[in-house]
Amino acid sequence: MSNYSMGITFILSALISVFAGNAVSRESLSSDHLFRLSYLDNPQISPDGEWIAYTESKYILEDEDSSNRIWMVPSSGGRVIPMTTKTETSFSPRWSPDGKYLAFLSNRNNEGTQVWRLDLRGGEAVQLTHSPQSVQSFEWSPSSDRLLLLMQDISSEDKLAWEQGEDYIQKTQKPWVIDRIQFKEDYLGYLDRRRTHIYILDLYQNKISQLTFGDYDDFSPAWSPDGKRIAFSSNRTEEPDLNYNSDIWTVSSTPNPEGNPATLTQITSHEGADDSPNWSPDGAHIVHTSVTHTETHLYSTQHIALSEAKGGGFELLTKPLDRMLSKPRYSNDNDSIYFLLEDSGEQHLAKIILSTGDVRRLIGGRNVVYDYTINSEDELALLISQPYQPDEIFTYDDGVLNQRSFVNYDLLQTLQLGEVVEVKFKSKDGTSIEGFVVKPPGFSPNKRYPTILDIHGGPQSQYDYSFNFDAQLLAANGYLVVHPNPRGSTGYGRDFCLAIWQNWGGPDYEDVMAAVDDVISRGWGDPKRLGVMGWSYGGMMTNHVITKTERFKAAVTGASATLYAANYGHDQYQRWWEQELGLPWEPKAREIYERISPFNQVTKVKTPTLIVGGEIDWNVPIINSEQLYLALKRLGVDTQLVVYPDEYHNLSTPSYIVDLHKRTLDWFNSRL
Repeated sequence: MSNYSMGITFILSALISVFAGNAVSRESLSSDHLFRLSYLDNPQISPDGEWIAYTESKYILEDEDSSNRIWMVPSSGGRVIPMTTKTETSFSPRWSPDGKYLAFLSNRNNEGTQVWRLDLRGGEAVQLTHSPQSVQSFEWSPSSDRLLLLMQDISSEDKLAWEQGEDYIQKTQKPWVIDRIQFKEDYLGYLDRRRTHIYILDLYQNKISQLTFGDYDDFSPAWSPDGKRIAFSSNRTEEPDLNYNSDIWTVSSTPNPEGNPATLTQITSHEGADDSPNWSPDGAHIVHTSVTHTETHLYSTQHIALSEAKGGGFELLTKPLDRMLSKPRYSNDNDSIYFLLEDSGEQHLAKIILSTGDVRRLIGGRNVVYDYTINSEDELALLISQPYQPDEIFTYDDGVLNQRSFVNYDLLQTLQLGEVVEVKFKSKDGTSIEGFVVKPPGFSPNKRYPTILDIHGGPQSQYDYSFNFDAQLLAANGYLVVHPNPRGSTGYGRDFCLAIWQNWGGPDYEDVMAAVDDVISRGWGDPKRLGVMGWSYGGMMTNHVITKTERFKAAVTGASATLYAANYGHDQYQRWWEQELGLPWEPKAREIYERISPFNQVTKVKTPTLIVGGEIDWNVPIINSEQLYLALKRLGVDTQLVVYPDEYHNLSTPSYIVDLHKRTLDWFNSRL
């Protein structure tokens, strides 16, 4: 047995017992368990490698304490320690490089999200930033004397009011004045010319200075090892609202004394999207992600690239690896680069050896590595999800993976979960498709079960081996849940993803139907009791399914689109619509819009359909759900529209999430 296998044997044994246990001694999953599960995020290993800080979040009711709290756990394992109070929301912990402090984001004084600092020698948290705008993210300088801040600019009028001590949030909101192409974004609403830029907080002078300026948004800032420069990603083309280009830039970390813009150095210059910069320990190179197929940006593979820190010298390191890659980080010996590798329903931690180009998968198997951090000694802390447990904190050292947090262990021991199995099958044209099936607890191979085809969103995403609460909830209620990764999914290469280009509801429809036929052929699914559901693009595919077949007895379509041309100028995706389908008033482009819009086939729908969405969703606006509902209602189809007030694309209010669970189950239970 390998070191890796030895490191996870205990974990797998414990988890297998969760779903294989006696049905009498374990309870079924219910919506109530949503409030008892914890979800971890943002693992940060300390400079000395002794501790791992992380954020724990929970769904809470209105009268309960905060939903986000920072904890830390010994890297060698042991008792976890709360670092922030449960009465205040805190998140995004960051260790100071000198190891003396732990800073984090919090909105404690109703001043918006600000940076706070804990002295590890003791004492209460101290607020470090007092800015009129919220801090989106921050990073310590290598010398621990400054903070890099990412914030949206504030209008001169609001800044003056704030400086004068007035309430700069107007009681009567002013009208939005729009003069840019990208004028909407989900969770933000209407957009003006205020952009996201980089600021510096000098901790000794207690002064915030702006570093970058202009009608551009800046993202993913990273300090150079000597603290003299900052690398970041930005689309600084003539009209950034019309393309997906972004480049890596660097700027001096010393603010201009007069407050004027500093000189930027452009590091990359090709038309693709470059992002997530990270410096080499010697400061000579910057590793970053890069998309090279600009004509089909959203369907393209994201690679790992290397550029010289002075500009130029661009090199694509992972060209032979046709998979989605992310979060590159240099090793401290300057010889290799770590990154996350999405592959066939898994997400691995891998690294590339710079001298040979060899790619090594360090953590593979039935794991989804969501995040990781590395300190100056190459010690790793990771956030990993597995089929039968939500994200937990792990360490990886010398080939051994060890779980360090067990926040859901006790609860999971009381639950009987459905078994998750990987399946492979052929689509109508012979294409090999992969997916997952979640079986009802106590599954019997001699019985057929009512089956729910649950289609993922994106479409550029994939179902994987991570814990899926919604699927387990359906399984707990007696349903066989089918999670296919049809064409359009990531994790299977660029050609597989690109196969639905200008053809939504084409090959991906054949693939999801093949998934249903597969579970029926295995003797698991009941062909007379089929349901279909999905959210976002999964909802859009659900709309395609019900216009193409009457096999399903019930459908639930969430946050979906139906008449695609109606979305142009109403949602946040003008770049996507134009790149893939074209301008909707041009005849050839309009033909594509109309050909792939399920609304134009709505007279074929016979399936009882529950339609749901958020009131202020600018990702896939509720107009789509309203149009589909009214059409089905006028056609005499059994339907209902449910709109959740003040909700964006993904529901966040716990009571609404529970309501959606109940409505979905009631809809299927009464019709299957």
